[in-house]
Amino acid sequence: MTIHIEGLVAIAVFYLLILFVGIWAAWKNKHAGEAEGTDRSETIMVGGRDIGLFVGGFTMTATWVGGGYINGTAEYVYLPGHGLAWAQAPFGYALSLVVGGLFFAKPMRSRGYVTMLDPFQQTYGKRMGGLLFIPALMGEIFWSAAILSALGATLSVIVDINIKISVVISALIAIFYTLVGGLYSVAYTDVVQLFCIFVGLWISVPFALTNPAVSDITVTAVKQVYQAPWRGSVNKSDTWVWIDNFCLLMLGGIPWQVYFQRVLSASSATYAQVLSFLAAFGCLVMAVPSVLIGAIGASTDWNQTTYGGVTPEEKNEADMILPIVLQHLCPSFVSFFGLGAVSAAVMSSADSSILSASSMFARNIYQLAFRQSASDREIVWVMRITIFVFGGLATLMALVTGTVYGLWYLSSDLVYVIIFPQLLAVLFVKGTNTYGSVAAYVFGFLLRIGGGEPYLKLPPFIYYPGWTTENVLNNITGEMEVIVIQKFPFKTVSMVASFLGNVAFSYLAKYLFESGKLSHKYDFLDAVVSKHSAEIMDKTTLVARGNNIGLSEMKPRLSVTLAAAFTRRDTLPAETVQEEEEESSPDSFLHDDE
Repeated sequence: MTIHIEGLVAIAVFYLLILFVGIWAAWKNKHAGEAEGTDRSETIMVGGRDIGLFVGGFTMTATWVGGGYINGTAEYVYLPGHGLAWAQAPFGYALSLVVGGLFFAKPMRSRGYVTMLDPFQQTYGKRMGGLLFIPALMGEIFWSAAILSALGATLSVIVDINIKISVVISALIAIFYTLVGGLYSVAYTDVVQLFCIFVGLWISVPFALTNPAVSDITVTAVKQVYQAPWRGSVNKSDTWVWIDNFCLLMLGGIPWQVYFQRVLSASSATYAQVLSFLAAFGCLVMAVPSVLIGAIGASTDWNQTTYGGVTPEEKNEADMILPIVLQHLCPSFVSFFGLGAVSAAVMSSADSSILSASSMFARNIYQLAFRQSASDREIVWVMRITIFVFGGLATLMALVTGTVYGLWYLSSDLVYVIIFPQLLAVLFVKGTNTYGSVAAYVFGFLLRIGGGEPYLKLPPFIYYPGWTTENVLNNITGEMEVIVIQKFPFKTVSMVASFLGNVAFSYLAKYLFESGKLSHKYDFLDAVVSKHSAEIMDKTTLVARGNNIGLSEMKPRLSVTLAAAFTRRDTLPAETVQEEEEESSPDSFLHDDE
């Protein structure tokens, strides 16, 4: 094994830069929120709600632009039979940010929530909030694992070191500065990391394009030279699969704590919307060099390079096409700078997901479900411990799981079919309750799992219309395996069924109990009859009264302290509250029991 000293030095420089910025951000903001009386735990989670447009725009863009995004986009543009037509992530996630900004950012930020799970626990109760935490946690862990996996692959190319070592080192650095500074460290390092990605890739692209082994990419886009045209196409039989996957990225990209952590840290609801739109533009801009690098990989005669005559696809290294192009088609000093910058930068999503998972656990599970009397210091320590635990889980998955894009889609699936329809219902449909939420959870889960999951070797027990089988080579055993391919858009159908199930069962339960057809004693979830149950947590409405935010619909048995856990006085400037009341009544988004 040969260690490339120059590459090692480049990585060390960029890693130290990221670490320095993370520690500096933590030191700079160590007293943030103290003057307003904000808890330290909340400051770690949402950064004192004073993230401005510049830092906010960068950190929200970095929500999706990480290792999985840039490596996965280049991978699919390069892959024969896929091409640009199947590289859906740039437009899918950009549109998810636009939709999130238009419809979800304002109601979430205007009510002063701290995490994405707050409205679920507020409306459906702490037990349902705990159930919804499971797919949310899985999504964050899978996403972090995808980032670390891509990061390890990149590092192994540049310095020729073991992937496992590079993954562990990268994870430890991301965990450390997240632990030290919380959202402030994550946000400020995102600025540096995105700058590194942008500069590192754009410096490398001209050198790769002008390499003698690379043909004109405008020609290879439409004509077969070394492989199928990189523009790609969608076969008629795959149309519904393409639509299903695109909807998964566009709508499934909304209900993530990493996104709402940025939304809820914005200084106002309007800022939260603007940040979403800026990030959508940023996602598209940051995808351009990845698309070009994927096209370059598809236009290269690998016989003329130091890589050798066997193509990356034939070596099963298509997922590493970006670092391979930079390593073998650029001069050494350019490739080391580009790969060093990208290697340090792709941590920008892993740190966010680890912080998001620990925030949801510490607040929605530990504090609101089990220890409502927990001190702020106790919550901070729970966050620190879970940052280590969840970071370790993501690292473990990165070491044992396969392709980057497989992890990417897998992480979005359960979030898309379970959490998105629940978020849609809890924010925009009046009258849904815990019975509907449970039914929606079961419907979404069974319909999605029933379709199988090839990446987990999970066979289907529901064969949707148009299913077929394919023979796939197992890279570990070298044997051919038969897998079932679902051509039906079953993920989107599962999501729609989950949403409709929530509405239907909520109104059915409400009718049965309120009409007396079912005795009140059978309302075991306390969701319809028992209006003052401690299980269904306080339902609050933000009301503008001069410079204050009042609380109405308070349940008599719940303390004002618990109400403040969901809605804080200091989260909304007076002018923002007035603006919100003029544009849309908060009551139109909230559930009531009337």
